[in-house]
Amino acid sequence: MPLERLLLNINGVERAVVFDPEKDTLAVTLRRMGLTGTKLGCKIGVCGSCSVILDGKLIRSCTKKLKNVPERSEVLTIEGIGTPRNLHPLQQAFITYGSVQCGFCSPGFIVSAYALLQENPAPSREEVRAWFQKNKNTCRCTGYKQIVDAVMAASKVMRGEATIDEITYIHESDIYGSSHPRPAALAKVCGVCDYGDDIKLKMPEGTAHLAVVLSEVPHAKIIDIDISEAEKMPGVYKVMLGKDVKGSNIMPNHTGHKRALGDDEPYSSIIVDKVIRKCGEVVALVAADTEEHTRAAAKKVKQNLEILPAYMDCLDAVAPDALRIFDEIPNTHILQPQLKGEDTKEIMENSDFVVEGSFSSQHQPHLPIEPEVVQAYWDTEGNMTIQCKAQAVGFSRFLMSAGIGLTPDKIRIIVNPTGGSFGYSVFQGSYALVATAVQNLNMPCTLTMSYEEHQHYTGKRTGSHSNGRLACNKDGKITAAEWDIVLDHGPYALVLAHLLASCTAFAYHGYNIPNVKALGRAVSTNHAHGVSYRGFGSPQIYTCTEALMDMLADKAGIDPFEFRYINMAKPGETSVSSSPYREYPMIQIMDIARPIYLEYKASAEKARAEGILRGVGVAQGGFNVTIGSHDSAEVALELNADGTITHYNTWEDMGQGGDIGTLTHTVKALEPLGIKPEQVHLVLNDTARCPDTGIAAASRSHYMAGFATLDAARKLMDAMRKPDGSYRTHAEMVAEGIPVKYIGRHDLHNDGLREQDPNTGVGDRTPTNMYCVNLAEVEVDPLTGKTKVLRMVAVSDCGVIGNLLAVNGQAYGGLSHCIGFALSEDYLDVRKHNNIDVCGIPHIQDIPDDIKIIHVENPRPNGPQGSSGCSENFQASAHMAVINGIFNATGVRIYELPAKPEKVKAALEAKARGENLAPKKYFLGSDLYEEIENIKNNPV
Repeated sequence: MPLERLLLNINGVERAVVFDPEKDTLAVTLRRMGLTGTKLGCKIGVCGSCSVILDGKLIRSCTKKLKNVPERSEVLTIEGIGTPRNLHPLQQAFITYGSVQCGFCSPGFIVSAYALLQENPAPSREEVRAWFQKNKNTCRCTGYKQIVDAVMAASKVMRGEATIDEITYIHESDIYGSSHPRPAALAKVCGVCDYGDDIKLKMPEGTAHLAVVLSEVPHAKIIDIDISEAEKMPGVYKVMLGKDVKGSNIMPNHTGHKRALGDDEPYSSIIVDKVIRKCGEVVALVAADTEEHTRAAAKKVKQNLEILPAYMDCLDAVAPDALRIFDEIPNTHILQPQLKGEDTKEIMENSDFVVEGSFSSQHQPHLPIEPEVVQAYWDTEGNMTIQCKAQAVGFSRFLMSAGIGLTPDKIRIIVNPTGGSFGYSVFQGSYALVATAVQNLNMPCTLTMSYEEHQHYTGKRTGSHSNGRLACNKDGKITAAEWDIVLDHGPYALVLAHLLASCTAFAYHGYNIPNVKALGRAVSTNHAHGVSYRGFGSPQIYTCTEALMDMLADKAGIDPFEFRYINMAKPGETSVSSSPYREYPMIQIMDIARPIYLEYKASAEKARAEGILRGVGVAQGGFNVTIGSHDSAEVALELNADGTITHYNTWEDMGQGGDIGTLTHTVKALEPLGIKPEQVHLVLNDTARCPDTGIAAASRSHYMAGFATLDAARKLMDAMRKPDGSYRTHAEMVAEGIPVKYIGRHDLHNDGLREQDPNTGVGDRTPTNMYCVNLAEVEVDPLTGKTKVLRMVAVSDCGVIGNLLAVNGQAYGGLSHCIGFALSEDYLDVRKHNNIDVCGIPHIQDIPDDIKIIHVENPRPNGPQGSSGCSENFQASAHMAVINGIFNATGVRIYELPAKPEKVKAALEAKARGENLAPKKYFLGSDLYEEIENIKNNPV
C-alpha cells in the first residue's frame, strides 16, 4: 500500500510521521507514536476523549484524517501540557477537585479546557459548560460539576490570581473523612495511565489480534457458520467456532433461587454453536496478525440460520401462546413473593384512598466511554493470565473455569485501568473468549471491540414492567401496598436472584408499610441480557412505588413531601421484608430537605404563575450494603524493610476509587503506627498476588474491605507490639522469626442475617442500609415536550464519610445517570442504539450545575469507622424525582421510561384533548392473587 511522510510539530518538537493516507487518522497516528494520552472511545467524534489542539484549534482527532493535516502543523496533546513532575494548573486542579474518576475522558477534558482558556482566560461557569457541550466532551462518571470546579480554579492560577500551591491538596492530620486525592489521579491527568487499548499497543511482538463475529438476529438456530473464505484471508491464524472452545463452552448463571422453575437455568455460551438467543452473541472468533487483517476476515464469515420467533419484550414472552426460549425452562423462570401483615385486598377495599397504575422502565445501557478490551496470555507459572475490565475477579474465575476447561486456580485475572463499567463487567464472557484464543493459538492475544460491538455484546440494566396499588386512610397513613413486577432479563440468568431480592425487599425503602402483597418475576426474552448496574434492581421498583406515592398523595389532597414524611418509618417499625431498618434517619433527612423543598416549590409556583411549566419532584430511596449473609472479603497487609506498608486486595476499581478507599482504610487502621499516606504501597486487583476481596458491587467494598483491613491491621500490630507497648521494626521481626504479612478477613456468616424466604420474602439480608431523599426542579417546554432539570439536591445518610471526593463523585455521577434514565437513555432498538449519542447519554448541559449533596453522618455501630456504603444510594430513586417533577409541572404523568420529548409532548396533547395515556394494566403471566395463593399452597 502506498504511504506518505509528513513533518509535524508535536508538543513543541518537529517529528516525522509515516502513514496510510487512505485510513490513518490523527488519533491513530499519535497513539502509534506512543502518545496514548489521546484516547479512543467512540471513534466517531461524539465522546471527546481524543481531543487535541491542531494549529491552535481544538479538534476531535479520531475523525481527522491525517492526509488533511497540512505539513508542519502544530499538534498539542495532553503529554505536551504537563508532566507528572511539572503539572499544569489544570492537571493539578483536576486532581484536587475530584474531577478524575475512571479518568478515561480526563485527558480530553484537560486538552479541551486548555484550548478554552487560551481563547477566554476568565470564563464563567456557564461558558465552561457551553464549551464542553459544543466540543462534545462527555463524561459518564463525574456528573460534570467537579470538572467545571477544576477549570474555574485553574483559570485563576493561569490569570495570576492564585498560585498552584493554593489549589494543591495538603494532607490533613486525619485522612478519614478528608478530601485526599486518589493515588491513580496523577497518571490519569498526565495521559500516562495505560488503559486496555494502550496496553494492546505495547504488547510484545507475536501477539494475535482478535475480532468477534456477532449475531445480527435475536433468535435463530444455527445451521452453519461458513468460515472457509475467512480462513483464506491474509494474516489469519485461525477462525474459532464453538467446537474449538476447550471446556464445556457454557457460562453458568447460577441463581441459587429455591423458586426457580424448570429443570435448568438459562445459560450463555462462550461461542454460540446451536441457538442464538439475542443480538450480539459471538458466533465466531477470528485471530490474525494485525487488527486490520482480523477485522477484514471477520467480515467474510457467513451465518446460515433458521430464524425463530423473537420476543423483544417480556409482555410478549409471557403471553399464553409464547414459545419457550429455552426448551427445558419456562420463560417465567423465577418467582419471589413478598408478604407482610394482613391480606391486602380487604384492607384496600376499606381504605379511604386507593390508587393503581402500571409502569415500565427500559433496558438502560451503561455507556462507559471505553469499550470492551481484553488481553490474555500464559504467564511463566503456567497460568492463563487475563488482563481486562473486571468487577468480580474471584466470581469470574469460578464461573468461566469449566467453560474454558481450566480450574480456577489456573486462571489469573488482572484488572486493567478501567474506563468505566457501572456494573456490566461482572459478566466474564469476553475474558473467556480471549482465553479460548490463547488456548487454540498458544500465543498472546488481544481483543478490542468497536463501540458498536461493545454495545450489542455487553449486558444492560434489566427492563421491567410493573402493576401496583397503594392505599391510605384519610390522615394519609398508608394501609397496604401491592405490586407485581416482571423483569425483562434477556435470555440469561446472571445475578438474577440478587436482582429479584432488590426489586422486592427494597420497595418502599424507608417507609412503614404495614401490609404487603407483592411478587417479583424473572422472564427470559431475546433482548439484551441483564447484568448488574449501579442501583441494581432498586430503580426498577422505585419507578413503580415512588410514582404511586405521588399519585396517592395527590388523591388524598396531601403535599407529596408531607405525605412521605407522614409515612417515614419510626424506630421499631420494619421494612416490607419485615426486617428492622437498624437505622432510622429518615425524619432527620426529611427535616433537612424540607426548607430546600419549600424553596424549590415556591420557585416552581412562581414560574407556573407566569405561564412556565415548572415543577418540583420528590423521591425517597436508598439501598442495602453487601450482597447478603454469605458475603466475605479478605485483604493482606505487609510490613516492608523500610518501614512502609504494602496493602494487597482485589477491590476492583472501575472509577469509584478502590485505590483511595484502600489507602484511607489502611492509614486509619494503622494510626497507632503513625503511618502516613506516602508510606503505603498498593498492590491491587491481581489474583496471583492478592486475596479475594469480593465483587465491587452492592455498595459493599468500602464496608467489607474496611473491616478486613481493620482485622489485618490488628493482627500486624499485635505481632509488632513489644511487651513495653512499643513496636518492632521489620528487622526485629525477621530476627525473631515473626511473620511480617497478615491476612485480614471479614464475613457476615455469623451476623444473624438471613436471606429472603422464597415463600414469603421475609428476611434480613444485610448488616446496614443507606437512605436518601432527592429533590428536582424541572422545566418542560410545552412546544417540544423537552424536560430540563434545573437543579437537584440529594440529602443522604451513608454513615461516616471515608473520602469526601470519592463519595461526592459517586453522588454527582449517580444523579447524572438518574437524569439520563429518566429522560433520554435507552437500548430499545438493538440495531440503532450502537453508540453513546444515539443511546441518549447526557452531555454537560443536560445535567444541572446546581446540584447539592448534603451528607447526614449517622455513624454505624456495625460499620468500619462508622461507615456504611455509598454508591447505590445515589442511583436508586432520583430518576423519579425528575418524573414526579414533570407531573408537578404539567399535570401529566409519564408511566413508561424514558420521558423523551415526544412522549411528554404526546401526553400534553392528550391532556388537552381530555384523554388519558396511562397504560392499561399489564398482563404479567398470571393474576397476582392467584399466583400468591399458588405459592402459599406449594411452599419450597
